[in-house]
Amino acid sequence: MQRNQSSILFFQLLGFQHAQSLRYPLFCFFLLIYIIILSGNFLIMMLVLLSKKLRSPMYFFLSHLSLCDVFCTTNIIPNMLHILLCEWCSQESQMNMSKTNQTEAFEFVLLGSMSYDRYLAICNPLHYTSTMGHGVCLKLVGASWLVGLLVTLNTSLMMFSSDFCGPNIIDHFICELGPLLKLSCSNTSMLETLIFVLSIPIIVIPFVFIIASYVCIFLTVLKIPSSTGRKKTFSTCSSHLTSVSTYYGTLTAIYVVPNRGHALSKALYVVYTVVTPLFNPVIYSLRNQEIRKAFEMLLNKIK
Repeated sequence: MQRNQSSILFFQLLGFQHAQSLRYPLFCFFLLIYIIILSGNFLIMMLVLLSKKLRSPMYFFLSHLSLCDVFCTTNIIPNMLHILLCEWCSQESQMNMSKTNQTEAFEFVLLGSMSYDRYLAICNPLHYTSTMGHGVCLKLVGASWLVGLLVTLNTSLMMFSSDFCGPNIIDHFICELGPLLKLSCSNTSMLETLIFVLSIPIIVIPFVFIIASYVCIFLTVLKIPSSTGRKKTFSTCSSHLTSVSTYYGTLTAIYVVPNRGHALSKALYVVYTVVTPLFNPVIYSLRNQEIRKAFEMLLNKIK
């Protein structure tokens, strides 16, 4: 399993080696979560596709967010389940990492697009329909997928050109970029610089844009005279705000909080890669009356 005599192609993922006594309960737990994630996100995509009341830009973006969550979890959770059932697992980590990076980059840009949609709907409602047309939505979603693809292509090409001639053991259940760079025996300074440069348009700019959008939204909501009107208006973006807070909060904890142990690092990644995709369909379905009504109408048609 080597590229040549000194370059390693496959890596060993240790996974949850310190919780071997819980491997079967954890397997059942993650399998159940995976089934719920797939069911919830596929349900949202199906409702948006079939229901005429869910043809607005907000639900169009939500369907692509659900699609992204399906891709992300399908790339990660089946590997976690496999690792739980085997004591020593090999995996082509660079390919797995590139798929994960693509969905992460896509979701950052898409969350920014969703905040722009909420900004127009609340702060500029008279021009919302003409500004946020179907063509604009397609361009924003297409740009999100394209950004994810370009980020993946750049980092993957540089990772595949790197040599790995030392240890091939990663104390994790996911192929994270950081541990892979530490195992490389090549000069990774250029790759690290590229990752830092790409993080500005992919992570920082969407985050700043989201913050600015919600500042404008908050100021607009405060101008509404009735408390009922303020509550009703802000509730239209509460689900998106909750999703953004969960996504950026866990990501910040993973990459910013220093001196993390392996157990804490894995726990944070479980929250980021498993709980967040589970959380999205829950908050968008349980807290959204239009989705609940569309689901009830679908059940009535089936009956």
